Amino acid sequence: MNVGIVLFAVSAVWIASEVMLVLLRRSGADSKKRDSGSIVWLNAVIYGSVAVAVYIRVTGVGMVPSVGLTLSRIGLVFILMGLAIRWAAIFTLRQYFTVNVAIQPNHRIVRKGLYGLVRHPSYLGSITSFVGLGLALSNWIALGFLVIPITYVFLKRIRIEERALRQEFGPEYDQYCRTTWLLIPWLY
Repeated sequence: MNVGIVLFAVSAVWIASEVMLVLLRRSGADSKKRDSGSIVWLNAVIYGSVAVAVYIRVTGVGMVPSVGLTLSRIGLVFILMGLAIRWAAIFTLRQYFTVNVAIQPNHRIVRKGLYGLVRHPSYLGSITSFVGLGLALSNWIALGFLVIPITYVFLKRIRIEERALRQEFGPEYDQYCRTTWLLIPWLY
């Protein structure tokens, strides 16, 4: 099995699914929008980081040749795990999931599935996939360009979401926060 072809196919499905979400899962006119423009800079950082990482990989600077194939396979596993986590989170939220930060009409706090453990599993899934992409590229510099800025913008986005949910749900959300992890189970 050619890991490069599998990586390309998985990446194509990943990109197509994210484009589909952007086109189909924006909040409606009747929602309370609380995005603060974060969707724009989130996408700018993600696509910019991916472009830089791929460019660095193509130049060959920072390559890890001795374990490259093994690292690529591990990276593919991380990408797929991340996509599974992200899509499980999206399907659990159903109508409450939007790509922009918004409170939907009749919105409620979802505590089932991954949301019983982590408040932002969709972001956990995305970050896991980007770690996987960095590993799959078998390049430590590219891994850094993917993980550091993308994790940073997701953490900023999480702060915006946390503020919106606290404003909407008050003590109910505070209670939910006391019983769940922010992003990484048993760690953070």
